[in-house]
Amino acid sequence: MEEINYNQRTHKMTMTNRKTCTISGVNDVLSFDIHEVLLETEQGMLMIKGDDLHVNRLTLDKGEVDIDGKLDSFTYSEVAKSAGQKTQSVLSRLFR
Repeated sequence: MEEINYNQRTHKMTMTNRKTCTISGVNDVLSFDIHEVLLETEQGMLMIKGDDLHVNRLTLDKGEVDIDGKLDSFTYSEVAKSAGQKTQSVLSRLFR
């Protein structure tokens, strides 16, 4: 029988016309500027690229983020969660 983790939030993304995006299941915002937003989500690291990006609403206690601008790409990368695995920096995982 599969073990259910009730502490894990549902990760959901809603995008409208490549201009606005609402994301839930966000654990942390690691960095952001007008060309890139880097989020830690329940499903791994999420890198959002585009132009004129703005983080409009950030509610980490609910795990929600609203982003607007010209959204070009969404890229996920896995996060090592095993205790026995060597931890790496976020940038080294993203730029392998």
